Formats: sequence, C-alpha cells, structure tokens
Amino acid sequence: MSPGKRWASTTIFVFFFVIGFVYWIDKSVITDANFFRTIATTISPKKSPAHVEFPLNCSNLNLTITCPTIHPGTINKKEESSPVACPAYTRWIHEDLQPWKSTGITRDMVERGRVHANFRLVIVKGKAYVEKYSEAFQTRDVFTIWGILQLLRLYPGKIPDLELMFWCGDSTRIKKRDHQGLKAKSVPPLFHYCNDDESLDIVFPDWTFWGWPELDIKPWRTTLVALKEGNKRIKWKDRKPYAFWKGNPYVSKKREELLKCNVPNKNDWNVRLYIQDWIKESKQGFKNSKLEEQCTHRYKIYIEGWTWSVSEKYILACNSMTLLVNPQYHDFFTRSLVPMQHYWPINITNNICRDLKLAVEWGNNHTDKAQKIGEAGSKFIQENLKMDFVYDYMFHLLSEYAKLLKFEPTIPPGAHEACSETMACLMDDKLWKIKKFMVESMVKTPRDALPCTMPPPL
Repeated sequence: MSPGKRWASTTIFVFFFVIGFVYWIDKSVITDANFFRTIATTISPKKSPAHVEFPLNCSNLNLTITCPTIHPGTINKKEESSPVACPAYTRWIHEDLQPWKSTGITRDMVERGRVHANFRLVIVKGKAYVEKYSEAFQTRDVFTIWGILQLLRLYPGKIPDLELMFWCGDSTRIKKRDHQGLKAKSVPPLFHYCNDDESLDIVFPDWTFWGWPELDIKPWRTTLVALKEGNKRIKWKDRKPYAFWKGNPYVSKKREELLKCNVPNKNDWNVRLYIQDWIKESKQGFKNSKLEEQCTHRYKIYIEGWTWSVSEKYILACNSMTLLVNPQYHDFFTRSLVPMQHYWPINITNNICRDLKLAVEWGNNHTDKAQKIGEAGSKFIQENLKMDFVYDYMFHLLSEYAKLLKFEPTIPPGAHEACSETMACLMDDKLWKIKKFMVESMVKTPRDALPCTMPPPL
C-alpha cells in the first residue's frame, strides 16, 4: 500500500473512531449524571450545612486584626433531638444557681461581683465581648475565654444573651456568711473553678481543659487519649505496690503533712512521694512530668493545694486506685464521685500516714477489689468527662444562668469583641505554645445534635 493510501485509511479510521467514541459518551455517560457526579464528589466533596467548618484565618495578620464578618454565631444549623442523657454531675447546676432562683439576677447583683472578678463576659447575638479588670495567674483567663469561644463555635447561635463576672484564682470568693438575712437577696453571681460548703461561687470547668502551656499540659481531649494509652503500658497487678504522689507540697498544710510520710528508711508507710520542681522541669523541657508516664503504681494520691487541684482528673484517669484525701472543695464533676466505688477515702484529720499505709495494705491483700475501684474511677473520667460533655455542661450552665437575668445584657464601652482570630492569630513566636494549644483545642465544626439532656434537680 502506498504512503498516500495508508495515510487516507488511517485518517478515515481515526474519524470513525472519534465519531463512535463521542456517540458512546453521549449515550452512556452524559445521560448518566452519576458518572460526573461521582467524579465531582471525588475531586471536591460537598459538605452539608451542618458540617461547615470555621477555620482559623490568620492570613490578614496585623496589629488591628478583627473578628470575621461571617461569624459562627450567624450560621443556622438544623436542630435534632439529643440522643443521650447528661452525666449525673450536671444536675448540680440547679444547686449552684439556687441562691438566685427566687429573686432572679439583677444588674446590680452582677456589678457587685466586679470587685472579685478578673473579667466580665458578655454574649450578645452569639458573639462574645470581654472587659478585663485584673491580671489572672499565668494564662488562666486566656484559656477560660478561649474555651467559651469554642462553645460558641460548637453551638452557634444557641447560647442566649448573658452577662457574667469571672474569677480565675484558687480561693472561693462569695462566702455564705457574708450573705445571710436581708443580704441574701443581693448575692453577686460569680463564676469560678471550685466551690465548697461555705461559699456560693458558681462552678465552671477550669482552664486546663484547653491546655496549660506553662506546665506543658496539653488540651484535655489530647491528654485523655494519652492517659488511656498510658494505662496499657503496665498491667495493674504488675505496677509498683505503693501509693504515688508528685507535686508541689508548699501550697498547703495538707500537702506538707503528706510529705512527712516520705521516710521509707525509718518507717515505710507504703507511699512514694516526689517534689515537683516546675522551674527545673521547664528548663529541661518537661521530660519528667508527662502525665501518661505516671501510671506506674497501683495507687495514686489526690490531695488539695490552696483549694481544689486540677490534678484530680489526671490522677483518677490512671486506672490506679485513687486514695482521695478528704477534700474540702469540689469542681464541677467531682460531686458525682462515689467513695469505695470510684476512690478510697483518706481522712486528713487522723494519722494520714497510717491511713495511707492501711489502704495500700488492704489493696495488696484484695487486689481484685482494689483494681476494680481504680478502673471504675478511670472509667468515670473516660466516659463522663469527655470534652463533648464538658461543653454540654457549659452550655446548660450558661443557658440556665441566662434564664435568671432580669435585665438585657449590653456591651460595656470598655469591652472588646473576642473570637478565635483575635486571640490566636496575634500570638508571636515567644507565645508559640499558647497558639499551638489553641489551634489543637479549637472547635472547627458545629455539632449536628443538641446538647445532652439535662437531669432534674436533686
């Protein structure tokens, strides 16, 4: 065949091949919408409105950065009924707000709390505004506010307008003895991390749920996973048969009394106590203070500091039987703990060294029962103190509090709008760990369902 005829034959073949292919595409593909829909979905999957993300946008970083004009609080989300009941500790919200059930909360009551507060928080139309009054210790106020902002992102448009005062210190502030008789009608509502039988502070989750950068304690969601993995490293019966405690003993008389038990050469009280030098640890990169590496003993001791201690949740989560030294104060979740089910109680008013020794001896002679108590305490933390429930506690507390307000919340002249961008984007290189923990604990997607169902009052 001549080159000319070969070229003509090839041209005719290509022509009819193209015609046939186009016809096949027209009949088999274009008419089948699922084909291109599948390709499009693979390349660029579409998200439902309920799963729209709120990324941290620091692209326009400058010293006058403002909150996005499209704020999470403006997005409508389909409501669904809650599938689960809240943990039992949520019912204590009713108790904490009881002082204002009959009177409601007036603006004058809120203002009375200003003398105690580190900051005022105002929520209006799903946006947060903060008026700062005094410096809090380290970054307690920063991560408390950050946590509230994440709640607004989790439940956009669902938090009612409110106005409150917040205290970030250790000691309780609103004493019952100062608000008796006629003064009981003007109790200032003050949000705080702990409470006791002699005070009226409104209990709120502490800042460490979003991270404690000064001590390199990561956000709770990350830490909880690490503790769960840490529990698997050493089986309970293979752990050291002693009671372990590590911390700063110089913040309370209780801890100084505990430290007297650390004399194994003279009289072994079955305890192993270690002083935590946080300054030294900081210089060494916190190599010896990883919480998940401290689940090595069969028993762990919880003892209060100035007041309550954030360490309680880390200790309980370790699978070790917690020897809980008679606490005076409580945070929001510990009021549901049951002695001899979740922990072994130690009475501080007696001989603490002897009581610790007896508890350890009992546990070593009844290993199955001791292990069961340790695992029950850890299970309580793993199942009832997940971040989802922490946020739901916050949601219900703020919602119930807002119902009591007898005035319309307004934005104070000295307040500034707070959002994830105004907090995280302005962190410089020296504050990299703060920004790291913020990004790590940031809520990116609103929740589909409503919060858990709140239990009735006690």
